[in-house]
Amino acid sequence: MGSITLANVTKSFGAVNVIPPLNLEINEGEFVVFVGPSGCGKSTLLRLIAGLEDVTSGTISIDGADATAVPPAKRGLAMVFQSYALYPHMSVRKNISFPLKMAGLDQAEIDKKVNGAAEVLNLSDYIDRRPGQLSGGQRQRVAIGRAIVREPEAFLFDEPLSNLDAALRVNMRLEITELHQNLKTTMIYVTHDQVEAMTMADKIVVLRAGFIEQVGSPLELYRSPANLFVAGFIGSPKMNFLTGAAAAKYDATTIGIRPEHVSLSDKEGDWKGVVGVAEHLGSDTFLYVKLEDGTQFTVRAEGEVSFEHGDTVYASAASADRIYRFDDKDIAL
Repeated sequence: MGSITLANVTKSFGAVNVIPPLNLEINEGEFVVFVGPSGCGKSTLLRLIAGLEDVTSGTISIDGADATAVPPAKRGLAMVFQSYALYPHMSVRKNISFPLKMAGLDQAEIDKKVNGAAEVLNLSDYIDRRPGQLSGGQRQRVAIGRAIVREPEAFLFDEPLSNLDAALRVNMRLEITELHQNLKTTMIYVTHDQVEAMTMADKIVVLRAGFIEQVGSPLELYRSPANLFVAGFIGSPKMNFLTGAAAAKYDATTIGIRPEHVSLSDKEGDWKGVVGVAEHLGSDTFLYVKLEDGTQFTVRAEGEVSFEHGDTVYASAASADRIYRFDDKDIAL
């Protein structure tokens, strides 16, 4: 169980229409990530599914039943927020058990569920501590534990890692992905970080201004972006774009080349430029090249390279099939 269907769903705040008519199918057990820039409607969409915002029009179905007018507590969904939303005066055990107490479960059942969640999330050693005695990652695991014990039809995550430092974000990303593998429960995850989307999702929904730009697996979006926006949003570092004569040569208005698909030479190539910043990361080197027409061009080279600031270089696509072509409406050709 845990399939969710949105049919012609819209959301307006007064005269402002933030979600135009939108259709989306989320299958049972999928890990679906809503990704897009700030203000694209991804958190609003999640809140509509949760029932925390009313739908202006359209229907939301959960496991085939119309849930559009069903209150949040009866939708069988569990939401994990960015802010943790823990009770500071309660222990980990009491925070996790709180929704079960509210549901009227007996103490033996509560203890069983809480201990099971704590074990899954590696919180057993911290079960009697309060949130103030925990790290940010541990607090986020407590918030997830509180959701797990409810055994929901689906988990809804609203940018849960935004408050964590870089190392903790990576660790929690792995833990949430592992949790999905173990529980096999539908998960919907909101983030503005396309790296999180690429590494965690079974299916990515790319949003812009309330519209769905493309839906697909991470590799589908990486290999076959539907338009210029998706091409520039998915992939890190972002895709390079060229217009004018460079694009006309390929019968396109704009062409795109990913930084990892560029080869550099100090002798010849398609686009001449000068190296600005060179970032040596050990496994990779990022070179930021300013082309003759002023275009900033990013190159990702494997390992160490000899090019440095001020060097004249020539960039070329590694092969013709690595060049993405877009028309005058920014649609992929």
